[in-house]
Amino acid sequence: MEPSTEPGAPRRTVESPRAQDHKHEMSESIAPMRPAEDGAAQSDNGGMPGDGASVLGDAAAPTSGAPIDAARLSRKSQLQLGFRDRVLFYLMAGVIHAFSLIPDFLLYPLGIAGGFIGYCLDRRHHPIGMKNLAIAFPERSESDRRRILRASYINLGRGAAEIIRLGGFFHQRLKRRVTYDRFAYWGEVAARNPGRGMIILSAHFGNFELLAPAHSMHGFQINLVHHTQRFLAGDALITFIRERAGVEILRKHSAARAVLKALRRGETVGIPFDQNAKRSEAIFVPFFGEPAATTSGLARIVAISGAPVVPAFIVREPNQRTHRIEIHDEVPIQRSGDSAADIEENTRRFVKVIEDVVRRYPEQFLWTHRRYRTRPRGMAPIYPPKKQ
Repeated sequence: MEPSTEPGAPRRTVESPRAQDHKHEMSESIAPMRPAEDGAAQSDNGGMPGDGASVLGDAAAPTSGAPIDAARLSRKSQLQLGFRDRVLFYLMAGVIHAFSLIPDFLLYPLGIAGGFIGYCLDRRHHPIGMKNLAIAFPERSESDRRRILRASYINLGRGAAEIIRLGGFFHQRLKRRVTYDRFAYWGEVAARNPGRGMIILSAHFGNFELLAPAHSMHGFQINLVHHTQRFLAGDALITFIRERAGVEILRKHSAARAVLKALRRGETVGIPFDQNAKRSEAIFVPFFGEPAATTSGLARIVAISGAPVVPAFIVREPNQRTHRIEIHDEVPIQRSGDSAADIEENTRRFVKVIEDVVRRYPEQFLWTHRRYRTRPRGMAPIYPPKKQ
């Protein structure tokens, strides 16, 4: 259901007619690239430079509407790039813009082909995916698990084609391919929790890179928590794509404080919650019945802020070209007075929500992540050691 048709939906900026969208996209995409004065890649008026990020944003309060405003867009994520990384960034951004000129009837098949080739040739991650699927679906045959893994790779290929479209010319067109399910529910939750902001729980699922930008392009500010990647040029590129769409990035090394500040401002912060955590940050909760090292940070932030947690996932529709943002019921939070028990139980509830949606759409999940890499002490490793 489109947000503009949902009764009680938050106010948002009025969408331009298609012809105006076309003119606006062209002016944004071809804005000249220039180096950042402080050594960081930046985005200016939709121009090429940017930096790096991760999920869903400010927007749900039915009274405020929270359209994108210039003051918040001025708070850019800072990522220091050396000369080599900056050159790589410009080259990759240029390539993406060039490929974005390919029409969809060719771009999507190329993405599918790339995903299938990745499935056939990716010797490093293929065994990880099969092991994860064996843990998640022991009742299924090996051939069925291979089918799911192959479909997951192809889903990534389709997503890559959409990222090319999102990162290049005419990126605003993608917002017409993303609709909402239960959009007004965000407003209902915000009305029950005035002044507390909202946390959107999500995962690397569907075309996860489209979730936040699409929400922003529909007219709503987004805060994303992101772990800076080692490949800085690639990190800068994905950040440029997200920030150009209106996404605000909270880098993980200082995210807790930034998240709490955003929640106090009544904003919404999105957090992907399906990645392995370091032992120093982790508690172990079941994910498909296997202990999974999961950060306790989200449960701690919820305990401090009192913010509600609402899961949302972007689901690829059967036609493979359009998407639906599925908004789930608010996660009930345990507040027993025993902080350690509450943190563990609430983390378990957050992970269970992700497990449930993955069971419904297993082909759309990222199975090649080493989710069980950090093990409880005394337990054997799940994955074989990396080859030197």
